[in-house]
Amino acid sequence: MNLVWQGLREAFHLIVSGDPLVLSAAWRSVWISTTAVAIAAILGLPLGVLLARKQFAGQATLVLLARVAMALPTVFVGMLCYAMFSRRGPLGPLELLYSPWGIVAGELLLALPIVIGLTHGAIKSLDPRVGETAFTLGASPWKRGLTYLSEARTGVLLAIMTAFARCVTELGIAMIVGGNLKDRTRTLATATALETGRGEFARGLAMSSILLLVALGAFFITTRLTREKN
Repeated sequence: MNLVWQGLREAFHLIVSGDPLVLSAAWRSVWISTTAVAIAAILGLPLGVLLARKQFAGQATLVLLARVAMALPTVFVGMLCYAMFSRRGPLGPLELLYSPWGIVAGELLLALPIVIGLTHGAIKSLDPRVGETAFTLGASPWKRGLTYLSEARTGVLLAIMTAFARCVTELGIAMIVGGNLKDRTRTLATATALETGRGEFARGLAMSSILLLVALGAFFITTRLTREKN
């Protein structure tokens, strides 16, 4: 217990004093995850609406795939991205391996099924009269889609926050695709593993504490949204 308390005191000092390694990893984690989730929202929200409101061949299969992909291990996603981004991979010329944008791409694959799956569920649970009313008023398909998202905004925000919480705390993609390079691809999760392995318990605890605060913030917002929905 003494080691934990001493580590917490030193961790607090590192955070308050603005330790560059800690703050750099924290900023990189936030912007990478935010970018990945923002792109996932742009792509996933329309797809979630489409799957919930349109009937077409293969629709049920796509919904099932999205739900299954929500539970993919981050290590599996990381290995898949590594195969695509390596020099011998199909996307090798883009030089995404061991770059921040490579991690963004990997986290996008992690976040997209979450946004699609949860948005689909939120839109599917809407009162059918929402779509009927919008259609009667002559709304275009685009405006009807916006109406669905507006009416299901709690579920939509819940999907986005859930995707962000999953991305910002993941380790497998950032480690495999990013390589944990100092001042380039090191995130809070990979830095915590590295510093702890090197015996720098205080710095590892500081980084994991920031990661915990970010995750708790996302969890708090998610909980509030869930209560509002109920």
